[in-house]
Amino acid sequence: MKRLSILGSTGSIGRSTLEIAAMHPELFDVVVLAAANSVDLLSEQIRQFKPELAVVIDETRAGELKKLINGTGFDGIKTRILFGDKGYEEAASYGGADMVLLAMVGAAGLMPALAAIDAGREIALANKETLVMAGDIVMSRAREKNVKILPVDSEHSAIFQCLEGNRQKDFKKIFLTASGGPFRTKSISEFKDILPEHALNHPTWNMGSKISIDSATMMNKGLEIIEAVHLFDIPVSAVEVLVHPQSIVHSMVGFKDGIVMAQMGLPDMKAAISYALSWPKRLEPGLNFPDFAAMENLVFEKPDHEKFPSLGFAKEACRTGGTMPAVMNAANEVAVKAFLELKIDFPAIFKLIEKCMELHNSVDSPDISDIIEADAWARKTLKLKIEN
Repeated sequence: MKRLSILGSTGSIGRSTLEIAAMHPELFDVVVLAAANSVDLLSEQIRQFKPELAVVIDETRAGELKKLINGTGFDGIKTRILFGDKGYEEAASYGGADMVLLAMVGAAGLMPALAAIDAGREIALANKETLVMAGDIVMSRAREKNVKILPVDSEHSAIFQCLEGNRQKDFKKIFLTASGGPFRTKSISEFKDILPEHALNHPTWNMGSKISIDSATMMNKGLEIIEAVHLFDIPVSAVEVLVHPQSIVHSMVGFKDGIVMAQMGLPDMKAAISYALSWPKRLEPGLNFPDFAAMENLVFEKPDHEKFPSLGFAKEACRTGGTMPAVMNAANEVAVKAFLELKIDFPAIFKLIEKCMELHNSVDSPDISDIIEADAWARKTLKLKIEN
C-alpha cells in the first residue's frame, strides 16, 4: 500500500490521480490533499478519501473548509486543516506519506518540492516550474537525499520510459513533441485578435487555464525543454522540439546508432500518472490503445520560432542559467494572468517576457534565496509595466 500526498488535488492532474487511486484502493491510500481555492471540490474529495490532512491557500479558505466538513455526510472524518506556505510544506513532508504527487501550478510548487526531498519522500513531479526555477538545486538535493523524482508530464514520462533499459552513454538526442496548440495554423498577423476563450480551447488536451495558455504560446514546451535538461542531465543542445498535432507520440529518444524509440498512447494524462505512481510496475488506468488503422497519418513539423518565440526564450534562459530561468518563468506567469484578465493582448505575452529577460542581470550559481528574490523582482517589474 502506497500512501499518497497530493498537492494540487482539485486541478486536472490531481483529479485524474484521485480517479486512479479510487480504481486501485488496494494499492493507494490518500493521506493528504492540498488545493488552493476550490474548497467545495476539496470537501467532496475529503468526503470520499478521508485524508489525515488537508491544506488550502489561506485562513479564510480554511475556515470555509472546516464549516463544510463539519456538515452532514462527514461523520467520523477527522481531517486536520492547515493553510498557507507552512501548510503546503507540511503536506509535502508529511510523515504518513510515502509519495508526494506535486501538481501545484507555477512557482508555488518549488518550496513544497524541497520540503518533500528533505523529508525523503518519493516525488511524482507534475510541476515543471520547480525544475525550471531551481533545477540544479532540486536535482542535487534529490541525489544527496537519495530521493527518486518520477516525471508526470506526458513528454517526460515518455522519455523516461524510452530510456529505461538503455545505457546513458548510448543516448544522443531527445525529440520533445508538442501539439502546436490551438494557433498552429493561424498567421502571426491574427494573433492580436486572440481572446482568452480562444487560447483556452486546446485541440487535444484537457488542461487548466494557465497550462492551456502556455500551450497556446508554446511556453509550455519551453518550460519542458528546461525540465528535460535537469531531469535527464543533458545539454539543451540535445533537445529538439517537433510539432505533432495528433498528440499520439508523446516524445522520442534517439541513440547513437541512429535508432529512435517512441512512446505512444492516447492523449490522456492518466497513463503518465499511473506509471509514476506504480513504477517500476504498470497499472491498468482504463485506457484504450490508439486506433492506428483509423489514422490517416502522424504528422511532425518544425516549430515556427517567429510565431512562438517562447522556445527561443527558454533555450536562452537555459544557456544563461543562474536566475534567468526563474525570471523567465515568473514573467510568463504574470503575463499569462494579465492576458486572462484582459489587461494585455496575446502578442504582449511574448513582448513582456522578452523585456523582463533583457532587464535582468542573472546571478550565477544562485542559492534558493537568490532564486526567490529574482522571482519577486520579475513579478514586481512586469506588474508595474502592465499597470503603467
